[in-house]
Amino acid sequence: MNFDKQTTQTFKDIITCNPRIMSGTPVFKNTRVPIKNLIDYLEAGDNLDEFLDDFPSVSRTQAVQALELAKKILLTQAHAYSD
Repeated sequence: MNFDKQTTQTFKDIITCNPRIMSGTPVFKNTRVPIKNLIDYLEAGDNLDEFLDDFPSVSRTQAVQALELAKKILLTQAHAYSD
């Protein structure tokens, strides 16, 4: 999957994948909090504030950027694979 420059830069700004940090699990940059935790919270019906309360090392800006990035990727892929 290829992304435009802006999407790639956004990835680099908010997500880190490093084998020395959480065994390479994608985490919010400068934290040890997996991106998956945010999705799991929302999937369980928790709101963003509950996630941020439980993971204070993640800023609201980081969380919102991650959600916006996920939205952009989903919409881009939906258009790419629609009939």
